[in-house]
This record gives sequence, C-alpha cells and structure tokens, in this order.
Amino acid sequence: MAGKLRVLVLGAGFGGLEVASRLSAEAADRVDVTLIDQSDSFVFGYAKLDRLFGRVSTTWRTYYRDLARPSVTFRQERILRIDPEAKTVETTGGTHDGDVIVVALGADLDVAATPGLAEGGHEFYSVAGAERAADAVRDFAGGHAVIAVAGTPYKCPPAPSETALMLDDLLRSTGRRDSAEITVVSPLPSPVPPSPATSAALQDAFAEHGITFRPATRMTSVDPARRTVQLDDGAEVSYDLLLGVPRHRAPEVVASLPTGTDGWVHVDPYTLRTSYDGVFAIGDVADAPVPRAGVFAERAAAVVAEQILSMLDGRDVTPYDGYGNCYIEFGGGTVARVEVTFLTAQGVEGGPFTPPSVAVAAEKDEFGASRIQRWFGPLD
Repeated sequence: MAGKLRVLVLGAGFGGLEVASRLSAEAADRVDVTLIDQSDSFVFGYAKLDRLFGRVSTTWRTYYRDLARPSVTFRQERILRIDPEAKTVETTGGTHDGDVIVVALGADLDVAATPGLAEGGHEFYSVAGAERAADAVRDFAGGHAVIAVAGTPYKCPPAPSETALMLDDLLRSTGRRDSAEITVVSPLPSPVPPSPATSAALQDAFAEHGITFRPATRMTSVDPARRTVQLDDGAEVSYDLLLGVPRHRAPEVVASLPTGTDGWVHVDPYTLRTSYDGVFAIGDVADAPVPRAGVFAERAAAVVAEQILSMLDGRDVTPYDGYGNCYIEFGGGTVARVEVTFLTAQGVEGGPFTPPSVAVAAEKDEFGASRIQRWFGPLD
C-alpha cells in the first residue's frame, strides 16, 4: 500500500503476533504488516503439556486464518532466504519487500544431535512429539521415568520440572505412582536459577513427591537397546520411559544475519536491533541474555513495536529490560508464578514468587485467553 511503512514479521509465535497486533492497534493507517509463518496455527507451549498428560484429547490451536487485525496480512509460507540489506524475504510463495524486518523465527529442535534419542525416547517439545509421547505416558505401567535435557539454551527452563510434577500427579490419580520412579536430569544448577525462592519451592515439591533432581548434567546420548541415558558427567541412567528435551539450534535461514554464540542472531540487548538498519530479532532466535520463553519474546516485541512506531511519530522508546513472569505447574490443579528481570543495572533480579494455588491456575488460563483475544481479535 503506497505511503505505508512495510513491515515484514517472520514467525508468528509470541513475538511475531505481539509486534503485529501492537502495530495494528496503534497505526493501522500507517503500516502494512505481512506476518509469515510455515505453520497454520499458533500453539501455546503449555498446551503441549496438557496434551502430553491427557488433560485434553486434542492440542489447543488457534488458526492463523482466523486472524482479523487491520493492516495485518498472514501468509502461510516457508522462508527460504532473508536479505537484510535489500530488506527482502524470499519464501515458498514468492518475494516480499519491506522497509522493516522483524525476525521472530524461534528455535529449531535438533533431535538428531543426541544419538539414540529418536529411537529410544520421546521428545515432547514439538506438537507432534507431545502427541506421540502422550501415548507412551498413557501406557506407562511403572518403572523408571526419566525427564532429561540435552543442553542449553532450551525453551521454557521450568518445563522439565513441571513435566515431573504433572507426571507424578497423573500416576497418583491412576494408581500407578507406587510402581514408578521419576528423575529429572538438568544442565541447570537448580530448577530456576534466577529465582532461589522458585527453585526452593520446586525442590520441596520434589522431596514431597519422591522425585529425584540431578542438576548440572545433561543427556549426551541414548542407548535404545540397553534403555540407558548417558550423561556428560560420565554417569549412566536406566529408564523405562524417557521424555527428552532435545538440543535447540537457530533456524538455518538466519545464516545471512549477524550471529553470535552458536548461530543465534546477534542483537543489541536493549533495542533488539541487528547491525542492519531496520532489522530486528526477538525471542528464541536472538542472543539477548534472557531465557527462551514466550513471555520474554512478548516483552521484546513490545519494545520493537515501539521503535517501529517511533519511525512514524518520533516517540521516545524505553529500552528492553528482560522482564518476564512465568507460570509453573505444580500438579494437583495448582500453578505458581515467578517474575524475573534480566537486564537491570544490578544484573539479574529475581522478582516475587507466588506460591502454587488454584487461583494462580485460573490466572494462567486468563493469560492465555487474553493473548488470543489481543493477537487474533474476536473469535467465534
């Protein structure tokens, strides 16, 4: 559309949807947003755990075809090439030209990076993986259940702890807990390192429910024949059910952008700008020093949207502070909440920890519903 600022948003997860909805809400008459994603629908990360443990029979999806935001056009296409200098993006549907590019492509799962995991275990971080693993969880009659992380960074650091507590809850409700052992293998030194109060609460819950937490070590390989997991500290753990968090890597298509550690797109942590003018990266794909989690991508997206709006009206923009609040399942229908700010003058600051309760579980449900309403508009 002539005269409008053309914004290409690559990826329609937390970050991409937040940028698109904010620009639409504040400047629909001045921006033309093209939102591109290879998927047909949005899925909250926690919806995969609900499916994994049989809380729902189908994964909660919100289809992009239902997105109804002024000035936002969704295209279901796979991105093939990004030219940050020309600000063009080549996809399976053609070439798109923009004035601004926001890269929000998330992280890819690299199951093959852990030998034996695909054959001997179940990854549950993808929708398809969680749906397959749900059958194994349903049929698990007893023995040793191991939740093992292959390396950092990985999405939603508390998720392995949630998985253990939700598995414990399921097994107790079906009379199988006495015949099962549950172990969490984590590369982190504690369940949630930035928040000692949260880590202590999870450790207390583990002790109460007989769950073993093995910190500061990671899964390096799996022997499907012997049903063992090899750890980087030289130890070996036998299993009857293996739920694995695979290695994460940056999507190959971002190789044309400046990258930092391990291929993640390098950004200024306070502005989320790359070294190319008008090109930003947010969320899991960026190397900002925050966890890979949707709430941090959402916060970063708000800062980027403000910078794009500043191109139109010259407004002042508050730098990104790395704040996020995360909901953590504790089982028994209860959920806790933790707040952390990663980019302060004093360094990482753990904020309030709200203990698990049914009230916070309801708050989590409202969080999800409010995001869908904001990003997609009214749904039937």
